[in-house]
Amino acid sequence: MSEDHHEAPVLDALADYKAKGRLGFSPPGHKQARGAAPSVRDVLGDAVFLGDMLAFGGLDGRRRTSGVLRRAQELMADAVHAEHTFFSTCGSSLSVKAARDERS
Repeated sequence: MSEDHHEAPVLDALADYKAKGRLGFSPPGHKQARGAAPSVRDVLGDAVFLGDMLAFGGLDGRRRTSGVLRRAQELMADAVHAEHTFFSTCGSSLSVKAARDERS
């Protein structure tokens, strides 16, 4: 059975995070532009920083999950006809290494 792909759990969680004016105390240190150097903000603007936050401790958590990532992964698996998917929360380089190691 196909899922309703109009749902966007991660985008909805980002919007909620922004609407509540939350501020995390974990990396990345630029805190959705509030912690970025003014000279960097002048060149890049604030938009580049707004969606950059940790999934864990920001949008979802390991100890107490709101299900954001789980639901988004279910939708992705359905979209690509896979049994399951895993989203990277550690950056692309480490993800490539993890995927390579998994095949070994």
